[in-house]
Amino acid sequence: MALVITGWLEWHGGPALTTAADEWLRDKFIQLRASEVPERRVLVIDIDESSVAQIPWPWPRARIADLIELVLADGARGVALDILMEKPADPLGDTRMAMLAAHGPVVLAQMFDYMDHPEPLAGGRLVAGQPARDAGSAVLARGFLANHQGFAQARHAGNIGMVPDADGTLRRLPMHTSYQGHIYPTLSLALLQCCGDTTTSKASLPPLRPIERIPYARDWLAYDVLKAGDLLAGQMPAGMARDRLVLIGSSSLSIGDRVSTPLGASSAGLLVHASMLTSLLDRQQGLAPPPLPGKAIAFAFVLAVVLLTSFTLPRMSAAANTLLLGASALLWLGIAALLAPRDPVFAPAAPLFCCLYLLAVAVPFHWELAQRRSRQLLGTLRQYVAGEVVDELLRSDLKDPLAPRRLEVTTLVADMEGYTSQVESLSLEDASRLTTDFLECLTRPVLEHRGTLDKYTGDGLVAFWGAPLPNPEHADLALDAAAKILREVAQFSAVRVADGKPALRVRIGIESGTAMAGDYGTAARSIYTAVGDSVNTAARLEQAARDYAHDVIIGEGTASLARRHRLLPLGERQLRGKGRPIRVYTLERALEQTK
Repeated sequence: MALVITGWLEWHGGPALTTAADEWLRDKFIQLRASEVPERRVLVIDIDESSVAQIPWPWPRARIADLIELVLADGARGVALDILMEKPADPLGDTRMAMLAAHGPVVLAQMFDYMDHPEPLAGGRLVAGQPARDAGSAVLARGFLANHQGFAQARHAGNIGMVPDADGTLRRLPMHTSYQGHIYPTLSLALLQCCGDTTTSKASLPPLRPIERIPYARDWLAYDVLKAGDLLAGQMPAGMARDRLVLIGSSSLSIGDRVSTPLGASSAGLLVHASMLTSLLDRQQGLAPPPLPGKAIAFAFVLAVVLLTSFTLPRMSAAANTLLLGASALLWLGIAALLAPRDPVFAPAAPLFCCLYLLAVAVPFHWELAQRRSRQLLGTLRQYVAGEVVDELLRSDLKDPLAPRRLEVTTLVADMEGYTSQVESLSLEDASRLTTDFLECLTRPVLEHRGTLDKYTGDGLVAFWGAPLPNPEHADLALDAAAKILREVAQFSAVRVADGKPALRVRIGIESGTAMAGDYGTAARSIYTAVGDSVNTAARLEQAARDYAHDVIIGEGTASLARRHRLLPLGERQLRGKGRPIRVYTLERALEQTK
């Protein structure tokens, strides 16, 4: 699903939310990356507030002609005018401007409108259009405003119309505009085509999209900006315009050419054209960052994250996976910042939305799976360990309560006497039912008295007390369970006898002592068990019970710890594997029950 989201956002575009996130990220990258290295190829002549204060707007055309002639005389390669002259003005000034536009390296402005109005704009006379060969390579305009008829002989003109995004920020410019069968370039492109340096081997421009993203590679402070008033006053240093492309326009609020850009909420439209001109010069001279396939890289990054999280989600905690996804998002931000100037069309926020999806859906989903498995494991654990002990384990502060530890435990080993003779004449189904019912008689008392079921031994079991949590009453609890087992087996045996079946007898061996209790085994399989001399002694006592008339044989370790039970001594017994005889006992209640 994360890969589907990435592919959809990268190749088909997303809803307004994701588009806004993409543009917000790109704006931040621009703000962080914008260079203040001086732009020596471009000179901006600004009719600013101080210039307008000296000469009230609108200026006579002769003043604008003076600006153009001064910079051309200083060696400028060409001049673009970001000012419309829709109506005739002073005749001499208009004549000078018309001559400059017809014979000099001068680009006039004309503006196209891309909105579908009921009555399209149509003012002035369009010039410098080329017959459209491929209308799909240009943006269709609905109307226009151009200079008046007196400039019909102008050789070069550039579009100053703009198409802000839905949030009002200007991030793209239409490089070619289609209107009534002709194609018109934007102002910066027209200036470069008119007056750019064609002497280098890298003079040709790469193919341009109909609408190009403005890189805003340089901060506004990187541009040399000369006030128009200072230029007219003769205050421009000699040679300042030499071999430069010059843009003449206004940043004055009274004239109103202000737009919102990633570099500022109110930027001069003149500087937008300057930024686009810088981008075109960089491309022409091979200085632009080489392109990279941002969409493919974004998809590959998400694929890597998906593969990584598919491994970590079932193996690591929710917190660890959350940190991993957070680190992935930060890593992608660094990669996206490098990709943004190299691919203007990929969606930088797409992998972030995928990380968010994994965080919001995959992490909780796997956490729930882990909780479900934990509940299943706890359910299984409760079959072997008393419920109260499981609850205490969950409440305990032990980092790993099942890790092997040396503890004082009491081990109980129980078995059915004569099991083979009992089942040899039974069908498989009856033998299985007898075994299951007998084990129920053994298991219930163990768990009821807070014992830990170690394992089943076919027709018997091994259980212990005092682990995984220490319990000072482990010996008495084991004796309680043994007494209850005797009653359970006696009741079960009485039912069988009433049905004409042989009676049953259980043999039980009990001993207390130090043992190593914990989770033992291999990576493939493990079991919680207890190992030690007292455990082996309990098994030997259970085997010795066949030689006594008593069902429960108790070792001297348990006898020394019992506080709530009266025990009957049975003398000493030499057990296999023991260097000396040990004293053995039985329960007095068990003796009475036998009688």
